[in-house]
Amino acid sequence: MSKISKNIKHLRQWKKWSQQELADELGISRSRIGSYEEERCDPPIDILVKISNLFHIAVDALVKCDLSKFDQHALIKVGENRILFPIMVDKDNNDQVEVVTVKASAGYLNGYSDPEYIKKLPLMNLPFRVIGKHRAFPIKGDSMPPLKDGCYVIGKYVESIQDISNGSTYVLITKDEGLVYKRVHKKDNALELHSDNKNYEPYLLKNSEIIEIWEFVCNLNISDKKEEELNLDSIMDMLRSMRVEIEGIKKS
Repeated sequence: MSKISKNIKHLRQWKKWSQQELADELGISRSRIGSYEEERCDPPIDILVKISNLFHIAVDALVKCDLSKFDQHALIKVGENRILFPIMVDKDNNDQVEVVTVKASAGYLNGYSDPEYIKKLPLMNLPFRVIGKHRAFPIKGDSMPPLKDGCYVIGKYVESIQDISNGSTYVLITKDEGLVYKRVHKKDNALELHSDNKNYEPYLLKNSEIIEIWEFVCNLNISDKKEEELNLDSIMDMLRSMRVEIEGIKKS
């Protein structure tokens, strides 16, 4: 069974709908639903868009991903729907942090909404309990001291620009600049991005340019590590040694 046909059937059964009930929701005949689920034909793009809007699942996720492998209640809403965004948990049901390595960051703009790309990212646990979607991003440059090349910022996913707190720091994924880490202030239909290094001037970024927002939780300073030492074991050892410091940041 193709992923599209399997996903249509899975989503219908998840809602506990009959083929006729789904057909009524989409404004098409029951026989067309049957033909999609039985792989006799693929739904055209306008029907895929209707299914996307109905179930709040991205079109690319409908096509690329086996949705039956994900908990529907663990998906994060982006805008009105759009992106499949499962929260990863370990065997004890603790939320885990996905690590966007330096190598993986080069393809992040193309892969951020691709479940297969995200599934290949390494995972780690923090030495304190985190709730929600978290991801670790590599930092480049000297615009946000004391962070520098080799540091990682761990951020918590922010669903809406309206949830941004003026003056706080965020990792932003943007259409043109890719990944940036800045201190943020909300303006009309834009964000004003400030560097803590005053040698860099603030600048405006239109809201329409923003793909993802991640709020600063803590950082890992691994800039003194050699490249061959930058594995998950060394990062976890560092996290354990920083336990008190990180918990202090969390409480403040």
